[in-house]
Amino acid sequence: MTTNTSWLHFLPKFIRTRIEGRTNLLKVLGNASWLSGEKVLNLFVGLFVGAWVARYLGPEQFGLLNYAMAFVALFVPLATLGLDSIVVRDIVRDTTNRDKILGTSFVLKLVGGVVVVLVASGATFLMDPEDNVTHLLVMVLSVGTLIQSFDVIDFWFQSQVQSKYVAWSRSAALGVVALIRIVLILMQAPLIAFVVANVMQQVLTSLGFLVCYRNQGYRIATWKVDFTQVKALLKDSWPLILSSMAIMIYLKIDQIMLKEMVGEEATGIYSAAVRLSELWYFIPMAIAASVLPSITEAKQHSESLYYQRLQKFFDGMTALSFAIIILVIPLSGFVITLLYGEAYRESVPILNIHIFACPFVFLGVAQSSWTITEGLTFLAFTRTLGSAIINVLLNIILIPHYGGIGAAIATVVSYMFATSILHLTCKKTRRIFIMHVKSLFFIRYISRLL
Repeated sequence: MTTNTSWLHFLPKFIRTRIEGRTNLLKVLGNASWLSGEKVLNLFVGLFVGAWVARYLGPEQFGLLNYAMAFVALFVPLATLGLDSIVVRDIVRDTTNRDKILGTSFVLKLVGGVVVVLVASGATFLMDPEDNVTHLLVMVLSVGTLIQSFDVIDFWFQSQVQSKYVAWSRSAALGVVALIRIVLILMQAPLIAFVVANVMQQVLTSLGFLVCYRNQGYRIATWKVDFTQVKALLKDSWPLILSSMAIMIYLKIDQIMLKEMVGEEATGIYSAAVRLSELWYFIPMAIAASVLPSITEAKQHSESLYYQRLQKFFDGMTALSFAIIILVIPLSGFVITLLYGEAYRESVPILNIHIFACPFVFLGVAQSSWTITEGLTFLAFTRTLGSAIINVLLNIILIPHYGGIGAAIATVVSYMFATSILHLTCKKTRRIFIMHVKSLFFIRYISRLL
């Protein structure tokens, strides 16, 4: 239902502007609340039902599941093609061109999905021709990238600040599949059934998108493919594809290398620790979304105020991350055995190391506000790529000797390089390195005490 605001034209301009501004603000806040609610629901369902699945499968099969998911994730950028923000931007600029933009991006994502299925399946076969179970898991999971082509409907709702429809679809699919997973556990289903359930969640989400899109009076039958649009979209998206691939290597390579170098059980134990460590990463993202406008505004008024606010943001994020570390380490043994069972007891020391990535993740999210404001996204990509290479090299050195603990150390060190240390290599970013040091060692707080 659309609110009729034609009566605003009868009011004085300054009053009309304020009312329209407040209406837009409420619309944005409402849109953000839907997205936040969906993420919180996903967080809790994923934690408790996911832990139950891990307990049921045991470390070996759970490790194989996470390996297959991580392996497919490496190739997902070939399916998403970095189109998300670009499609939203183009629709906002020209709503009348909606059908061409959506139709073209849908076909591009569909072709990308086919590439992922072929490349991921082929890569697993080349790595181990005899491992039929892994081949099957990777093939089924990669099929999900074909279904994700319908995410272009999500881009339309984002452009219209109507993400409640996206939240409804994803939350409903999440709830249904959570129940399916519980039934599968009670039925003592095999591993492949849980992989199919993952793909089923994507199918149900896409069906929800289609229903909501149709209920708003739109039809996918009107979508069109425009080859000029193909060229324009790919021209803008190729740097984002490379960046996404670097990020995926950076995030997922540890689980893949751990399975290849040690085995499925070690991967399962490591994955349980990582899930609890990464549980907190939604916090800085939620905070950054609220702080970014304030930092951007300060840049326009005063360089001094801009960096002052940025330093406070870094300080707050660092303090919050250390509070999480102080909370997690004493409770790690209790929480892991409570959620995952005694079979995952070896996850405790891994979690206690991996959680130290938190300050660097929080700072990384916080500095993204600075990166965007300064227009240094390509520089951010080079840092991510460099850190991905460091991560791989450290895993090669540490995993054979220390297993999951070595992978956790490699993760923390590579995050440290990505977020802070590599800033020393460029004159433009050295000031940020100094600001990070101040935050990590609480220099501003200590100076006040002294």
